[in-house]
Amino acid sequence: MAVLEQLKPQEVFHFFEELCKIPHGTFDTKRISDYCVEFAKERGLEFIQDDANNVIIRKPGTAGYEDSEPVIIQGHLDMVCEKTEDSTHNFDTDGLELLIEDGYVTAKDTTLGGDDGIAIAFAMAVLDSKDIPHPPIEAIFTTDEEVGMGGATAIDMSPIKGKMLLNLDSDNEGVIVAGCSGGYVDTVTIPVEREERQGSVVTIQVKGLRGGHSGLEIHEQRGNSNKMMGRLLNHLNLNTDIALVAVDGGTKDNVITSMTTAKVVAADADAVVEMVKAMEANWFQEFAGEEPGLTVITEVSDETVQAMTKAATQKIIHFVYNSPYGVQEYSRALKGLVETSLNCGVVATSETDVKALLYVRSSVNSKLDEMHEALCAFADILGGTCVKDNEYPAWMYKHDSKIRPLVIDTYKEMFGEEPIVNTVHAGLECGLLSGKKPDLDCVSYGPEMLDIHSVAERLNIESTQRMWEFTKELLKRCK
Repeated sequence: MAVLEQLKPQEVFHFFEELCKIPHGTFDTKRISDYCVEFAKERGLEFIQDDANNVIIRKPGTAGYEDSEPVIIQGHLDMVCEKTEDSTHNFDTDGLELLIEDGYVTAKDTTLGGDDGIAIAFAMAVLDSKDIPHPPIEAIFTTDEEVGMGGATAIDMSPIKGKMLLNLDSDNEGVIVAGCSGGYVDTVTIPVEREERQGSVVTIQVKGLRGGHSGLEIHEQRGNSNKMMGRLLNHLNLNTDIALVAVDGGTKDNVITSMTTAKVVAADADAVVEMVKAMEANWFQEFAGEEPGLTVITEVSDETVQAMTKAATQKIIHFVYNSPYGVQEYSRALKGLVETSLNCGVVATSETDVKALLYVRSSVNSKLDEMHEALCAFADILGGTCVKDNEYPAWMYKHDSKIRPLVIDTYKEMFGEEPIVNTVHAGLECGLLSGKKPDLDCVSYGPEMLDIHSVAERLNIESTQRMWEFTKELLKRCK
């Protein structure tokens, strides 16, 4: 029995639930891409599927709209795959276990993939409909958005005839997004030397943090377990004799890290345990209830290990603790909006080095350059390297937009209030797509979703209904 079959809009939630049955993490999109192709074939719709698993589906305009300019509906097929520490869910093989809780759709112990499955479900409901007036539709389903926007980078936009693009990859109802930041991932690699050490080994784990989206929620000052572990290790190193064995935290560069584990050889294990307890108490006081799940665990054992040398220990602690993090600049043009930030999403230790993945975002290209140069300089001081990857451009605000006034007027007439129009501190594919097709006129909107990229991700049911009615009315007006 379908979990969402009683929810409205039923036509949207039906397709959303079908999508949730298919594993579709980033770089694992062949199955969901093929599902979209079969969907098009069953309805006799024209489609294109490329080597990157992007799918374009076309539907003619309904009666009276045959000669109207096509409207593009766009979203991405992949989702961020995060789960609770004790979850047995396998993202490679298992569909999501959907739940309905307090007016929201969520998933048991995992991310939901409402980002951006709800966009695909909206588009499919339009493509499947027989009673929604609309112009010709060009639905663009891209892949691998969550890590580098690979699908949007690879897609050929030359077959696309439409100029007005509705990107349904926003999560704040009542906010119309008209621009976004650019970004990239810097990989910092610092080599380490090791020596055999025998004695008390203390394993420390910082976990239970809220996590979240490294762009949209970076200004909320949520705890990042990698940075918190850096602070803790630095405190230990200043006050007792330790040698670092490993520090590992995070699985995604674009997620505010919620769990990090470190292992140290300690001359005085009892002192380390007490200092960890004191730091945990400090954090609880500092967060003032905003990280209620925060837990710090220690475990002591006697082992012989290959620990980092004193110099290597200091280098790694110095980097994890002191590397730039969080909001760096606020916009001077749009007051209150984040302009530049970075997130230390992943720290991973091997026998020979420690790697850190840092997601950098800015709406100002020169600031993107500055952050890369700063990280390269920092890495160089520590004898490491810094390599930029997965770069994508900002989506610049279009002053002469045709679609944005229509979206604003439709929203105002339907809901009796003016929507907020702004730019967003996150990467949207509009920048890449409009770079390939300069005449694109884009807006982004969507229903309310909370805590995306985290296991607390949830989709507001009533908001989904409202935004569905809004989308239908907007298409009706695009004649």
